[in-house]
Amino acid sequence: MRKLLFLNSAQRYGDFALLVLRVFVGMYLIWGVWENVTDSQRMHEFAVFLAAHRFSNPGLLAPLSVYAQLAIGLAFVLGLMTRWAGILCAVHFIVAIALVDRFGGPRMMFPAGCLVVIGFFLATHGAGRLSFDAALRANERPRSQGVVTFKK
Repeated sequence: MRKLLFLNSAQRYGDFALLVLRVFVGMYLIWGVWENVTDSQRMHEFAVFLAAHRFSNPGLLAPLSVYAQLAIGLAFVLGLMTRWAGILCAVHFIVAIALVDRFGGPRMMFPAGCLVVIGFFLATHGAGRLSFDAALRANERPRSQGVVTFKK
């Protein structure tokens, strides 16, 4: 009954779930900037948007933001340098919340907030076994077996 109650058997699909999360979020990030990458007019519009939100040097920050998001998305999809991509993702979207999304309220902040949390999760847990990181043995320390222990 305990196994059914806590669904312990679902753990065996953890690496597959992590792969789905990485690919889904990575593709979303790539899709979100693809027009800016392929169309200079869209990149210019993004720079104007940044200028309207009082970012300094929007002509430099627009491509930097776009290509950082593209790199994060590719890293997530491939599961390559995932921990660094997670940190960069979290920082990138913390900035988005602090300087833009917070003015729109909680609904406006939610998507970027989710990306912050996902970034932190991937930074701390890595890409899982179904990744280039695993093939390159980037995760030197294995994750715990899901057991919580308390010190006395």
